[in-house]
Amino acid sequence: MTVQQPQQPQRYPSFPHAQPTPYHAMLRTWTYAPWKPIVGMLLAGFAFVVGAALVFFAVIAVADAFKPGSYVDNVMASSTLEKVGPAELLGLNLGIASLTLVTWFLMRVLHGMRPRWLASVVPRMRWRFFALCLGFAVVAVVAQVVVGALLPSSAGEISGSLTAVTRSTVISGVVILLTTPLQAIGEEYLFRGYLLQAVGSLFGSRWIAIVATATMFALAHGAQNFPLFFDRFAFGLIAGWLVTATGGLEAGIALHIVNNFFALGLALAFGDISETLNTSSASWWNIVLTVTQSVVYAGLVYAAARRMRLQTHTAPPSWEPGAAPSADLATA
Repeated sequence: MTVQQPQQPQRYPSFPHAQPTPYHAMLRTWTYAPWKPIVGMLLAGFAFVVGAALVFFAVIAVADAFKPGSYVDNVMASSTLEKVGPAELLGLNLGIASLTLVTWFLMRVLHGMRPRWLASVVPRMRWRFFALCLGFAVVAVVAQVVVGALLPSSAGEISGSLTAVTRSTVISGVVILLTTPLQAIGEEYLFRGYLLQAVGSLFGSRWIAIVATATMFALAHGAQNFPLFFDRFAFGLIAGWLVTATGGLEAGIALHIVNNFFALGLALAFGDISETLNTSSASWWNIVLTVTQSVVYAGLVYAAARRMRLQTHTAPPSWEPGAAPSADLATA
């Protein structure tokens, strides 16, 4: 009588990829299955719609307890976002920032990879390149402002008088300074990070991933006219292309942070943050500004990436014949 040997569990090398893999396909690991990115996208969408809202309501629920008047009325007023103060701004930023943790969770639990594989193909943040991208983003915004001043329209024009300095504006300024980068990182890790990798791994196409995530990003901002939709779609398009061209999120994060600092800083200094956050239309001349910023920024970043010879694919180690692989995908 033959004795059946117990089946040994399948073992895989510690590095997640068998061959050099581009950023958009990095979820295609040894244990890849098509259902994983599909489930991941559904969970990410749920986190964006529900999870971020729960964080927002948790923040305003605490903050509104210290405001005078009826607590219920205060919470209801805050939830409409008709008047965005420091508490509402903090809740919005932290809600979006929480998406970074969601993407890390999906990478670790669903795909068996360390979250650092979202940062870049290295896998880590390339801080020197990121610092250069911040400088390039400032140059691109300045170019946008200069072009805006030459247009026969109010697009890009800074108008109005300085807002009075109050306790609320000072606190809002601190909130913008400390949490806007976290908010920008959250959006980039979700759209240009996890979702781009999920769509790219599912369809195997770089451009399907770029266009799909740029569309998702624009639609996620709610009701808007075409020029404003184009502005957001173009941002997603150029950020997605740069992610795939440079092999990491640094360029997208840098531009997103500088853009948000510029927009919210102007609103705080010369206008109304509530109006800026709730805007649903833009001038057709805004498309010229969008193209200007995108071309300037993309050109500078791409040239720098080429000069630095940035790694754009993962670099699996060469395995010795007969070497026993590790069973833990998450160690790389």
